[in-house]
Amino acid sequence: MAAAGLLLASCGGGNIRTDSGAPQEYPLMVVKPEDKSLSVKYTAVLEGKQDVEVRPEVSGLITKVCVEEGAKVRKGQVLFIIDEVPYEAAYQKAKATVATAEANLANAKLTLDGKEELFKEKVISDFELRTAQNSYNSAEAALMQAKAELRNAENDLSYTQVKSPVDGVAGMTSFRIGALVSPTMAEPLINVSDNSQMHAYFSIAEKQALELTARYGSLEEAVKSYPDITLELKDGMVYDQKGNIDVISGIVDKTTGTVSIRATFPNESGRLLSGGSANVVLPYDRPASLVIPQGATYEIQNKIFTYRVVDGTTVPTPIEVFKINDGKEYIVLSGIAEGDTIVSEGAGLLKAGVKVTAMKQNQASTSQNGNGEEKK
Repeated sequence: MAAAGLLLASCGGGNIRTDSGAPQEYPLMVVKPEDKSLSVKYTAVLEGKQDVEVRPEVSGLITKVCVEEGAKVRKGQVLFIIDEVPYEAAYQKAKATVATAEANLANAKLTLDGKEELFKEKVISDFELRTAQNSYNSAEAALMQAKAELRNAENDLSYTQVKSPVDGVAGMTSFRIGALVSPTMAEPLINVSDNSQMHAYFSIAEKQALELTARYGSLEEAVKSYPDITLELKDGMVYDQKGNIDVISGIVDKTTGTVSIRATFPNESGRLLSGGSANVVLPYDRPASLVIPQGATYEIQNKIFTYRVVDGTTVPTPIEVFKINDGKEYIVLSGIAEGDTIVSEGAGLLKAGVKVTAMKQNQASTSQNGNGEEKK
């Protein structure tokens, strides 16, 4: 009996409760709605507003390179000059052909007018009049053909000056004076990139696209109403200008099950480089949401539970949470309601049916501090 008494005394020492029916103190909270802002990152590929391959439209030798690699160029600026001599000759020949055709048409007109007068006086037959008319029509068609050939020759001559189709920045080129070029070659003369605006291309899951449709009514309204987004660069810095979503594809990729999105960012400073990559940060505003600490939850077989306190007793309750979180809190979609009381910390150490009471404020602060000292 003495030994049993000593054992009972040792087991009852410290702060261990011997009365299993006494409520245990835990941090409790009453669930209430609050506005919550979350964000999620997506890997994006950056492309300039326009990346244009500049190609020759006529064949010939390059006689002059007028652009410096990496320089800013304007729309219509001459970048290369191709040997003009053969095209100038073809142009002059076409002009002469037009002049000849015009003269032939004038002669045919005089002949036709004379034949018409003779026909009125019944000097010639209807056959001769029709022959003169056909000759005139042939001369008129020959003139039209000559003018078309002149236009082609004029265009070919103008194409010897290879011009930039857009404003932008010139890329690198391997073509120098004396290089033979043609419209059929595989490599472009040079690339010109308009980087004044940068497009960021990324993809979201089909389910998220459906959520956008449900939230805003349609993808078109989502594009108009979605808040500004930010861009996180590869060096970890956040780009100093906001962007906006301007295109959401209405087609789901069958291979990946994703929907493509394009966001546009201003790039007047040229900080963003075409062909690079970055992270697009999309905000998710969740007004009037039920927010609970992640410490108030535990998982069993990929399902999330929390402990509601009903009549002072813990009741395990499965909940559905918003897929995006900040690593500290969950937004609860279903399972608990406004006004419910839950255990806000240490849920993983609890069991069902445990009687609990709210921890005193100074004890709760000490517990949250985690180092045994009260927060100041």
